[in-house]
Amino acid sequence: MITDLHTPLGEEVLELRAGDRITLSGRVYTARDEAHVRMQEEGIPFPAAGAAVYHCGPVVQGDRIIAAGPTTSARLNDLSDFLLDAGVRALIGKGGMGKQVQRALAGRAVYLAFTGGCAALAASRMTLAGVYYADLGMAEAVWAIDLDRLPLVVGMDAHGNDLFAGVQSRAHERFAALVRERSW
Repeated sequence: MITDLHTPLGEEVLELRAGDRITLSGRVYTARDEAHVRMQEEGIPFPAAGAAVYHCGPVVQGDRIIAAGPTTSARLNDLSDFLLDAGVRALIGKGGMGKQVQRALAGRAVYLAFTGGCAALAASRMTLAGVYYADLGMAEAVWAIDLDRLPLVVGMDAHGNDLFAGVQSRAHERFAALVRERSW
């Protein structure tokens, strides 16, 4: 089953579980490293309550988004708590995030994963709505984007479950078994 969600997000994110498939529509905001630092220093320039922040530096041409693939979210582990404290309900990216973020999500937000390498698919579901911090350049600015049913997977839920940790654990177990069997 696929759950359709729309921003601003509310308590419905608390019902999601790691591994659930969703589509997300509505306004989201991109942010990478420099944007996170600027927001910590100057304040969040968009309404944070119920917002979704996409770890992405889109390719923008005029008023069109050409590509919008996710960046590696773990880079932002130490820069995410203040967004969640301000009411952001979803972080979106690739590759999962650390234990610190997992704890910060507890009882209030989720981490949603989008597949790397699918930047054109993401862009096909997006309309450009505005920009903050344009002086940071295309990749680091905060872009306001309207989504139309972007397909995502719940990577980390508000209950402490982490899809990425489970996969990593199973991979380590399988590798250890292969080493013991010497069948590689």
